[in-house]
Amino acid sequence: MQCPTCDAAIPDDARFCIVCGAVVAPAATGATSRLDAPRGLALDPAMVTSAFTLPGYRIVSSLGIVRGLTVRSASLGGQVVAAFQSLAGGTIGRMTAVCEHARTDAFLMALEHAAQLGANAIIGFRYDTTEVAQGMTEVLAYGTAVVVEPGRSEAPAGLA
Repeated sequence: MQCPTCDAAIPDDARFCIVCGAVVAPAATGATSRLDAPRGLALDPAMVTSAFTLPGYRIVSSLGIVRGLTVRSASLGGQVVAAFQSLAGGTIGRMTAVCEHARTDAFLMALEHAAQLGANAIIGFRYDTTEVAQGMTEVLAYGTAVVVEPGRSEAPAGLA
């Protein structure tokens, strides 16, 4: 099936997109509904990797660190519902949704930052999270913006 936000190919049983983190909601008919993306993607998510090389491409230039940062909190009602759900154990849907939205926002911000620098890929991509206050979580997405072109993959000097 395809992600309704970034159009990436994802497993049929996925609840979230493995590329952009968007929630994948089944339509009433049972098939995945195709939703309009909230905004155009600044960079192709397939050109983002946690590795320091991108298979099939060679790095032409490195443009520096890019990042996306957001701080999220569930609403008071959501926190109350989550507190009751935590008593029963298992997955806490409200908080999972808050975390997924935060990750997606930070990811999209990092893509925009890279595009602003003129990059067409991000290597060494990572997430970092911190609880800044009770119920408030900071999510940082970061990596190295690079310009790549088709060719043999090579690790940048010092990273091999």
